Amino acid sequence: MQAIEITRFGTPDVLRLARRPIPQTGPGEVLIKVTASGVNRPDVFQRQGHYAPPPGASDLPGLEVAGELVDGDFGGDNPFGLGRGNAVCALLAGGGYAEYAVAPLAQCLPVPRGLSPVEAAALPENYFTVWSNVFDRGRLGRGEGGSHETLLVQGGSSGIGVTAIQLAHAFGHRVFATAGSAEKCTACEGLGAVAINYRKQDFVHEVHRHTDGRGVDVILDMVAGDYIPREIDALAEGGRLVFIATLGGSRAEIDVAAIMRRRLTLTGSTLRGRDVGFKGAIAVQLHEKVWPLLDAGTIRPIVHQVFPAAEAARAHALMESSAHIGKLLLQW
Repeated sequence: MQAIEITRFGTPDVLRLARRPIPQTGPGEVLIKVTASGVNRPDVFQRQGHYAPPPGASDLPGLEVAGELVDGDFGGDNPFGLGRGNAVCALLAGGGYAEYAVAPLAQCLPVPRGLSPVEAAALPENYFTVWSNVFDRGRLGRGEGGSHETLLVQGGSSGIGVTAIQLAHAFGHRVFATAGSAEKCTACEGLGAVAINYRKQDFVHEVHRHTDGRGVDVILDMVAGDYIPREIDALAEGGRLVFIATLGGSRAEIDVAAIMRRRLTLTGSTLRGRDVGFKGAIAVQLHEKVWPLLDAGTIRPIVHQVFPAAEAARAHALMESSAHIGKLLLQW
């Protein structure tokens, strides 16, 4: 099969099209003939040498794919009744940049009605991440603010951002999102968010202005660094700050007394290294609560550009430029 290898750590041009043996499945695993692969920020970090695959995972980049089930073990945990020939999208721990990929069956979901396999490849990494962090760890809708809690998404035009905006909005929550240009702010607004241009506006001031000084209940943060003290100021009483990346740095000085006094929670997680049982449980929740929204067209993947797989380097360069809105995909 053809695959995209990281020939050495470095800039996007270290990605090369190569030939690899088709991977073999183990117990509880299935083989997918890949139609499209999602491109994500962790792929960039892996290419740069900053995010090694977990033990046992493929050295090839790629955390999500969509395609056709062609082989594997369908006799174990199979909550969605999947079998050979079914169109699926799947979350992986690695190996997605290839014509064939192995995934745990528990991490495969049927392609939602009305979506092409290419569009479906935009779903797993972002939807698993957002559900786990906004609705599970962040408990959006289950905190002191009740069923109409508010969410602030840092980086609202990213793949994670457009997913978080749509999901929170679909579930009846007011959403705020930061973005770095008028075009990106317009895109966030079109998905249901109050957009804040962080290059021209202070997100703390804007959040308090729009909430009559109350603040927001949950913040989904992929920046960290010097954003953290400001985010603490932007939280409402009992608010939750959830970290999923540290693009702005991993260290900050914070006022612990404010956290105690206002009953705030600072938390975060990574997904790639979690076990199949954990990810499979998220898949079940997504299928029950989110897939009907995708089937109905209430929410949808936002695809910025689809590249031929051989042009993975171009996709990575665009990812690093942050000029995109939504997802970047590779098509095989």
